Amino acid sequence: MKFTLSWLKDHLETDASLAEITARLTAIGLEVEHVDDRAAMRPFTIAKVLSAEPHPDADKLRVLRVDAGPSVNDGKPMQIVCGAPNARAGLVGVLALPGTYVPGIDTTLGVGKIRGVESFGMMCSERELELSDEHNGIIDLPADAPVGTAFADYADLADPLIEINLTPNHPEATGVYGIARDLAASGLGTLKTPAVEPIEGKGPAGIAVSIESRTCRGFAVRSVTGVKNGPSPEWLQKRLRAIGLRPINALVDITNYITFDRGRPLHVFDAAKARAALIVRDAKEGEEILGLDGRTHKLAVGMCVITDDDGEVESIAGIMGGERTGCDENTTTVLIESALWEPLDIARTGRALGIITDARYRFERGIDPAFMVPGLDLATRMVLDLCGGEPSERIVTGLREEAPRPIHLPFSEMKRLTGLDVEPERQVALLRGLGFTVEPEGDAASVTAPSWRPDVDGKADLVEEVMRLVGVDEIQPVALPRLAAVATPILTAAQKQGRAVRRSLAARGMAETVTYSFVSHDEASLFGGGAEELQLENPIAADLSDMRPSLLPSLLAASVRNAAKGYGETALFEVSHVYRSVQPDGQRRVAAGVRRASARHEGAGRDWAGGAAPVGVFDAKADAFATLEAAGVPVDRLQIETPASPWYHPGRSGLVKLGPKTVLAEFGEFHPKVLKAMGASGPHAGFEVYLDEAPEQKRKATRTKPVLTLSPFQPVRRDFAFVVDAPVQALKIVRAAEGADRKLVSEVRVFDVFAGASLGEGRKSVAIEVTLKPAERTLTDEDIEAVSGKIVAAVAKATGATLRS
Repeated sequence: MKFTLSWLKDHLETDASLAEITARLTAIGLEVEHVDDRAAMRPFTIAKVLSAEPHPDADKLRVLRVDAGPSVNDGKPMQIVCGAPNARAGLVGVLALPGTYVPGIDTTLGVGKIRGVESFGMMCSERELELSDEHNGIIDLPADAPVGTAFADYADLADPLIEINLTPNHPEATGVYGIARDLAASGLGTLKTPAVEPIEGKGPAGIAVSIESRTCRGFAVRSVTGVKNGPSPEWLQKRLRAIGLRPINALVDITNYITFDRGRPLHVFDAAKARAALIVRDAKEGEEILGLDGRTHKLAVGMCVITDDDGEVESIAGIMGGERTGCDENTTTVLIESALWEPLDIARTGRALGIITDARYRFERGIDPAFMVPGLDLATRMVLDLCGGEPSERIVTGLREEAPRPIHLPFSEMKRLTGLDVEPERQVALLRGLGFTVEPEGDAASVTAPSWRPDVDGKADLVEEVMRLVGVDEIQPVALPRLAAVATPILTAAQKQGRAVRRSLAARGMAETVTYSFVSHDEASLFGGGAEELQLENPIAADLSDMRPSLLPSLLAASVRNAAKGYGETALFEVSHVYRSVQPDGQRRVAAGVRRASARHEGAGRDWAGGAAPVGVFDAKADAFATLEAAGVPVDRLQIETPASPWYHPGRSGLVKLGPKTVLAEFGEFHPKVLKAMGASGPHAGFEVYLDEAPEQKRKATRTKPVLTLSPFQPVRRDFAFVVDAPVQALKIVRAAEGADRKLVSEVRVFDVFAGASLGEGRKSVAIEVTLKPAERTLTDEDIEAVSGKIVAAVAKATGATLRS
């Protein structure tokens, strides 16, 4: 909602400054989003052209000598090069000096040379000042315009523009008058607008009205004959331009003005085009209308419309009029309509048609029913004043009056609900200032809401009205009482687990992302989704049509976008939900990550040449295991199997399982076909950990950490290379080596896998590093040889491996 300061002061008598007004608006719940104090218009000065000589090197240019008053250039004339056809000696126009920002051309002026002649400024057109679209010549002011005066002051362009953000519970503030009433009730001035004088008119309106739709709650119309339609007066055009509306003609501008001034949308029909009757009914199958926006709108059955007696649709009720019956310069008889509509019906129709208008904005929030007839009279008075004519009698039909329901308000509710201690007398005064009828009854009151406040329904709403006028900043913060019992944890186990996983992945150098829960159908199909039951009926965008079956497509897409902008080495993760079916168990909580190029964990090492090695399956595996460990999974009991899901590389990926059936995670490099379909280039590796599958952690009996036990003896590392059949998993070798001597073997790590002709067909070599940690004494050579023999025997028994010679 936009309005100017002078517009507000048409209704509010106040000496408050702009800063005080904007602060009070926000304090009473009408949040100020933006204030344009029109400072940009201040530098433009009224100047007079003393002479206009032809440019020596350009036929269409003139060299002007311009007087901008005694305060500019010490009163000396300035030289301006101008190409406007109306530039002439004696013209009084608007001058922009060097250093001035010109909004219409988005340029800050400087001293320049035009075809070899210096120019010390610019004479401006209306379009260059964003006053209109006129740019065929520079502004031509009356000869008596005061030279040297700021053009903003002369043209009343220094009027600050205020924009407020309205919440749906303030329909009264959709008009400047309602905003002024709220400010006056808060003590920032006095409401000064008189009541609308009724205009009875003479003779019948010359048109019949029939209501056949429940959407219409009341309809008032009258005709005005002998009008002369043309441009509206300058003051009205300035008001509309200030709030971003384009003046059209006097009749249309009047309705737009009253819409913003009083929050009362109106519509005008050209009576000569509207025929003999107006019928308010629901639309029929196949009907359409050419709207005032120039678009043809196809109407659905049940949408409320206004038609003539031939059945042709003239307007969409409460939203937009039709082009055919619009008023133009040839209009001599006008029908002025003021109606009431069901808010929900207007909202549904507007949303279905995709039409957003100022009328719909107000009708769907609730219009003051008591102002339907006064609004018609106010519009009639403006039409008579600006266009002349003779008004007919009013036709008022179908008005459904609802008796207001009194609300019982105990004065103690103010303290109970808000903590504010407001005297009953002040509560009564504030509510009456807002237009409420208040009848005190001891320690309570019977309060009736005014007709313009359909949002007020109960005593809590009344408390809110008093609270916003007193000031939310007056509420003193009070700490919640401390309970005697020991507080139980607030976070759930899943929330704690999610936090731990996020910290772990962030510590590994990955950046957290938050992406949409929707992906395109093609991306969903790549990652095991795309089922019809998971497709959205009304997607927010064509490429966000399916519920995501995996976090990986969103992370890959983010990696591609980063690479396109020059950030190739990305490591991204997300902890969120994925959707595999519409059943409750189809929603799964997942932690996933993607690394690209050489964005490896800091401890991952470098390649043989000393450079950063590209990411691969082992980076994804390390991320997955770190995530599982952070989630509380006992990683020493996990098994790795192949193959993983088809979007991973079949030979460079794996499944992490706990037991024979429970899949906890998947990791690996991505399949080249998937990367191509996603538009990704370069090495990519990723993982997904299914957090819901993680076993529930046992509650610890104490937070005390166990005693740290460190061996005083030097650990010993030995390498073994085993030759096994190619299908044998390296994990079996690791597990066998770990079980050879559980007291001494502390860690087993695979550091090399080799396959070649020298080993024989179908054979491979797996090299492991075994760390021995003695606890009682330093190991002798005999001890080491004995443990080594156990390791070789255990691996041979488990896998059939032989020690590589």
